Amino acid sequence: MLRVRDYSISRKLTWMNLLASGVALLLACAAFVAYDLITFRESMIRSLSIQAQIVGSNSVSALLFNDPQSAEKTLSALHNSPNIISAGIYTPDGRPFAAYWRHRGSGALQLPPILTARTQLRLRDGQMVVLRSIVFQGKPAGTVYIQSDLQESIDRLKQYVIIVVAVLLTSLVVALLTSSIIRRAIADPIVQLAETARIVSRDKVYSVRAPTTGNRDELAILIGTFNEMLAQIEERDTALRETRDNLEQRVQERTAQLNAVNLELEAFSYSVSHDLRAPLRHIGGFARLLEEEYGTTLDAAAQGHLRRILSGVENMGMLVDDLLKLGKVGRQELVWQQTDLNSLLQSALQDIQPELEGRQIEWRIGELPVIDCDPGLMKQVFANLLSNAVKYTRRREFTVIQVGHVATDGAPVIFIRDNGAGFNQQYASKLFGAFQRLHRTEDFEGTGIGLATVQRIIRKHGGRIWADGEVEKGATFSFSLAASSQGFAATKASAAVG
Repeated sequence: MLRVRDYSISRKLTWMNLLASGVALLLACAAFVAYDLITFRESMIRSLSIQAQIVGSNSVSALLFNDPQSAEKTLSALHNSPNIISAGIYTPDGRPFAAYWRHRGSGALQLPPILTARTQLRLRDGQMVVLRSIVFQGKPAGTVYIQSDLQESIDRLKQYVIIVVAVLLTSLVVALLTSSIIRRAIADPIVQLAETARIVSRDKVYSVRAPTTGNRDELAILIGTFNEMLAQIEERDTALRETRDNLEQRVQERTAQLNAVNLELEAFSYSVSHDLRAPLRHIGGFARLLEEEYGTTLDAAAQGHLRRILSGVENMGMLVDDLLKLGKVGRQELVWQQTDLNSLLQSALQDIQPELEGRQIEWRIGELPVIDCDPGLMKQVFANLLSNAVKYTRRREFTVIQVGHVATDGAPVIFIRDNGAGFNQQYASKLFGAFQRLHRTEDFEGTGIGLATVQRIIRKHGGRIWADGEVEKGATFSFSLAASSQGFAATKASAAVG
């Protein structure tokens, strides 16, 4: 069943008008009818009481002289009152003295057994009974009994019901006509406004407008404000569309520029890998020939200069290789695979095995998770970080390198911790910048590009990397990836089962 609150506003206004009019009229008519019936009944009581008093006054002589015929003539005057059914006069001891009834054969009248007042009113079986004592010279001379029906009151009530129904129907018709006028003035504009809002919400068309009423009331202000809002939205939508078109054009232009820059970078990389390497090879080759053929004839200062030339060539070659790797990482597309980091870590350890020769290192490697990543680039991350840990613990007699992971907000965080030279924490932000170094080249070799490459790889995976350290107390490099953690969850579940 449809609830009232789900009705349209037109129907709600109509029902509200009809209900308010009907209830008001019913209450008014009920109050009027009740008042009239009460006053009419009081009037009947007064009339019957007066008639009883008149009959009693005119029957005193008949009672005193024991003349029932005269009393009956007095009672026969009640024939002019069509509502009186019967009447009677009784002696002081309660014996019937004279009687009157509208219809013959109604039987003898019976006086009530007790009189509690000089005038007593009773309602019995839909009839009204009035008893009035006849007093002569302060002494009871008899009793008048009058029995009346309520048919006049019932007829009057029926007439009122007919009048009320007629007035109510007329009022409802007028209310319907008024509701149609109100609907045209209030409901129809609201319905049109709602329909306009529905079209705007469904079709995203902001050019439509709600019809105006031409008035200056609150509804007209609402419709005008709504239309102004649509105009502003349409204007903004047009501006956004133009901006989007311009943005797409600018993106295309910027993409073309980036493609051109990438081509230039590729050309530069080719030039670095071929044109720059050739002079380095020449410098290195001639320096070694000079060392081999004339090294014994050169003094100590010249030999030192020659070694510096060879060391510079070697460092320049390493720098060129690191720059090429850094550029390659920026251009390389990620190949996502579900990867077991444990096997990836072992492969990276195999790659840096030459750096471990002659070293006594305690490896503390925990169980690593399975995550989605590019295995080739992630192996490069492990190789760089492990190589750094091996390099900066070189001066330690007892070297400890720890690899593991912790769960932070449901995602794995991989860490590599060492007990090496460490660094000053206030300079931690410089670690991942290209050519940024916190140690002298004489103490620890390197180009300062490895950690920049690691950071670029981690960022391509949507993650981040950070470092914590203290001078001469070691360092910890941690990173997290924004890759799928399904493999990580599976690893935790299997570990729990095991």
